[in-house]
Amino acid sequence: MKGPLTDFPIIKTKVPNVTKKFNLTNPEERKDYFEAKAGPEIAKIKKYLEDNTFIAYLLGKKNSGKGTYTKLMAEIFGADKIGHISVGDLVRQIYKDIADPEKKADIVEYLEEHYRGYISVEEAIDALVGKNQKVLLPTEFILALLKREINKFDRKVIFIDGFPRDLDQVQYSLYFRDLADYRLDPDLFIAINIPESVLDERMRNRVICPKCQAPRNLTVFPTKEVGYDKETGKYFLKCDNPECNGERMVGKEGDDAGIESIRDRLTLDDKLIKQVMSLHGVPKILLRNSIPVSSINDVDDYEITPGYIYKYNEQTGKVDVTEESWVVKDDEGVDSYSFLPPPVVVGLIKQLVKALGL
Repeated sequence: MKGPLTDFPIIKTKVPNVTKKFNLTNPEERKDYFEAKAGPEIAKIKKYLEDNTFIAYLLGKKNSGKGTYTKLMAEIFGADKIGHISVGDLVRQIYKDIADPEKKADIVEYLEEHYRGYISVEEAIDALVGKNQKVLLPTEFILALLKREINKFDRKVIFIDGFPRDLDQVQYSLYFRDLADYRLDPDLFIAINIPESVLDERMRNRVICPKCQAPRNLTVFPTKEVGYDKETGKYFLKCDNPECNGERMVGKEGDDAGIESIRDRLTLDDKLIKQVMSLHGVPKILLRNSIPVSSINDVDDYEITPGYIYKYNEQTGKVDVTEESWVVKDDEGVDSYSFLPPPVVVGLIKQLVKALGL
């Protein structure tokens, strides 16, 4: 990301006198980690959440970690306090529900009361299910569905992922808090800066289990057991789920093309974030997924995403796995390390305290 997005602050997570090396894959150790890194800030936010909520709009490129960061916030503050809505998932679920006559009737009843737009509810539903491809799904229709979903959360903090989705939707997001009856609660934008090289690696080497659909990554997120295919000369991961019996994980169709297959989407996401950054009157939290190699002393080494090297051992018939530093180029061409999710959330928590005036 270039231009004003280079102003994203470097997350400095190293804390004096905290020498323990936390295992960030372990939930219990993550709890201790967050307390050590942001204990006072967490206490302030917990106090705030006793009587207050807010709406946060997550802005970031595809696979930038929006859902992961929200899950970690729920882990810290409680699932009873934190809610997450993916607009894409919501629309896909509505698409499925419309096939059920009873569920469709409930949806139509709600929309007839709350939807206001330039096409009818019936026309909007036809556009959603693809019956009328000449009509675009209106933003007002998405807003009504989003408000319906928010009503299920009983005044939780809401992290909204996927809205605004287009440049013309930015203006709607400025007033959506009022439309959703969160009139006295603050709203804010959370923008995520992640190098395209990281996104590309995540896509190209992403694999899933055909049985349980669990995702992993050959480069940065392997399973416990790695296999080697002598015919192709390629390594593969075996699913850790006991029920899958070491099922060979496979790549998703189209992922081998990397981010070029979603270039248009990435370009639009860039424009969206830049437009939001130019807004006044709405607090903004700026998160970066990477840190320049030259700033390594500002963080602890276990907070950095490692890379993994594989070598087939002819004698044992097994694959030896070696962990090493994973250096990537950020979008300015600077050698950088990619963060694991927890330190990014530490940055979110510290900035959130300031954004809420705590």
